[in-house]
Amino acid sequence: MSLVEAALLDILACPVCHAPLREAAQELVCTGDGCGLAYPVEDGIPVLLEDEARRAD
Repeated sequence: MSLVEAALLDILACPVCHAPLREAAQELVCTGDGCGLAYPVEDGIPVLLEDEARRAD
């Protein structure tokens, strides 16, 4: 099951570096080189705030 709708995922981007996001576990991870932030998804709503993000491993 997808965290967010595919159409929404197609238009979402990392608010820091503007790279596309991909789904991983219960979060959206930035695909940009050198950025690597992971944003939580709460009740199907991506929380795209830099203060709420963590560094992806």
